[in-house]
Amino acid sequence: MTLFDLALKNIRRNMKSYGLYIGSTIFSIIIYFTFATLKHSDDISGLAETSKQMQAIMSASAFVLMIFVAIFILYSNSFFMKRRKKEVALYSLLGVRKRSIGFLLFFENIVIGLLSLIVGVGLGFLLSQALLSLLLKLMGLSLSVGFAFSMQAVIETVVVFFLIFLVTSLLGYRVIYKFKLIDLFHAEKKGEEQPKARMISAVIGVIALVAAYWLALQDLLTSSAWRILGLAMPLVIIGLTILGSYLLFNSVLVYVLNVLKKSKTWAWKGLNLMTSSQLLYRIRGNAKTLTIIATLSATTITAGGAIFGTYYNTEKSVEELTPFSFMWEGEEQDIDEALIENAISFDTKEIVVEGEVYDQYYYVIGEETFKKLTDSLGWDIENLNLNKDEAIMVDPFYDERLQDKVDTVVVDNDVKKVEQLYEEPLFNLPTLPGTTLVVDDASFGEIDGENATYQAVQVTDYKDHLDLSKELEAKTENFSSAVQNYQDTIEASGAMLFVGSFLGLVFLVATGSIIFFKMMTEAEEDKDKYAVLYKIGVSKKEMKKTIRYQVGLIFLVPLVLGLMHGAVALMAFSNLLQMNLWEPIIIWMIAYTMIYILYYVITVRGFNKTITQTVTQEG
Repeated sequence: MTLFDLALKNIRRNMKSYGLYIGSTIFSIIIYFTFATLKHSDDISGLAETSKQMQAIMSASAFVLMIFVAIFILYSNSFFMKRRKKEVALYSLLGVRKRSIGFLLFFENIVIGLLSLIVGVGLGFLLSQALLSLLLKLMGLSLSVGFAFSMQAVIETVVVFFLIFLVTSLLGYRVIYKFKLIDLFHAEKKGEEQPKARMISAVIGVIALVAAYWLALQDLLTSSAWRILGLAMPLVIIGLTILGSYLLFNSVLVYVLNVLKKSKTWAWKGLNLMTSSQLLYRIRGNAKTLTIIATLSATTITAGGAIFGTYYNTEKSVEELTPFSFMWEGEEQDIDEALIENAISFDTKEIVVEGEVYDQYYYVIGEETFKKLTDSLGWDIENLNLNKDEAIMVDPFYDERLQDKVDTVVVDNDVKKVEQLYEEPLFNLPTLPGTTLVVDDASFGEIDGENATYQAVQVTDYKDHLDLSKELEAKTENFSSAVQNYQDTIEASGAMLFVGSFLGLVFLVATGSIIFFKMMTEAEEDKDKYAVLYKIGVSKKEMKKTIRYQVGLIFLVPLVLGLMHGAVALMAFSNLLQMNLWEPIIIWMIAYTMIYILYYVITVRGFNKTITQTVTQEG
């Protein structure tokens, strides 16, 4: 039997162990191949300006994905190498040369990599059309896509992943020369000293997290912390979060488990004492893993929640920026009367008010025009009756953090008191982006300013009239439309949602897989202990219960911490944009948690299966 035959036999024998590793790798290849296919897609290239944005997004995403997948595969491969060290030691003890053992591991990893690559590219090719259709749907584009095959995408994917698998194979080969025989036999028992709870570390960890959360929620425009730290602020927040998470796992969690262990009412119930002891025994090694999981979870939740929240609020954002379906400067245009809900023709006057720092430009309209516009927009305006010395200000860009409220304005040497300030846009901002003053009609007629006539039109189902928008744009000046704004926004946010969702899925798969590999490694280490417990009378039901608790803690703690990190980050993001994103954020968090729970179920079943097989064979 050749080394290659032995490698194939080992792969078939360990296929169950390698199943999730191969599945996760295949999934990563599918996503990368999809990005590469879309990047080289003729359908995307035909979208003019959109194609440039999409290709830039896909290229950047593919690079991020390549780096992350490489790290993930290297990390996952290290777990399997740890499980195989005893097997490698036996080969060496039987007289097999290190060079031959190294080639055996090299062949195994290359074969697994090539198998994953073939399946991943094949499935990616079959799914690319569906994913391209999904992308175009998210972008609001009704285009028919063809079944395209991109050789460039295939070559790019094969080269990237072949290099990754080559590196992991060489690292596996290097293991043989790095360790002594006795180290290989005892590899599973290293680094498992039971840690003691350090109160100082626990306090520092809590303080670091509180400080990170406090800094994250500081207002970007008014906070003294932002003024002091400047661009270093995000790095400080991330650093404190990671430090706090690590110390929380390494000290706070240790302290809690020690307290539970010393509690007689809890510790002597069932296998609780063994459960807490085993978790304490490995907590030092798990602290790094749990910190990585919490950080990845927070990153996925934050990025995905922000992107999904923006996409979810697209229509609301568009209607805030362009409250009228169409608006332009100039005379009326022919529009099918059956489509028109409301049409307003009005005059404005542009004036300049000199200020100490800078001159302020105002659009001035009359009281009657204001009534017509607000009625069309559905504003709840009380009985309006402005005097000659009174005015209303409409400033959609007003921010009390940056500017003082204006109490009076000077219009043609007349001082007018600002009776009311509205912060909602009265016009389509691309057409009339400035601050508007509303004065009584008599004063409006006397103002000496630059005159302009505008048309504001509301139509039924504005999103269905893109063709009409393009027709009006060609015939008018200073034109803006809600449907065009919606189309541009949905294309950008839809592309980001597509990319963010799939990158988030890859991060989530990697997160769940890392915990699975860790717990399955510990299942192999613990199976002899459970066999002893079974022999002295502990039931399988009781063992399964303690397994659920152990695995549940490893899954639950980083998930809860990741959700907390993500919630704080998304709260800061919402405050920055001054948008209410809680509904889409909660939806995103629930979706993330459900997939995460699925990994917990898979891990518990795998752990139970390993233990059950051992106790059955030895019982």
